[in-house]
Amino acid sequence: MNIARSFNNWRKYRQTCNELGRMTDRELNDLGIGRGDIQYVARQAVK
Repeated sequence: MNIARSFNNWRKYRQTCNELGRMTDRELNDLGIGRGDIQYVARQAVK
């Protein structure tokens, strides 16, 4: 994997974590995501 792709993946991961982290517990629950699952979901978004 090249450096540019790694950086873009990291950036997408951080953006997903930030966006989900700003949501309320109710909004996350509506999506079927627990607050503790945010990092897992963000990692899956990068794959």
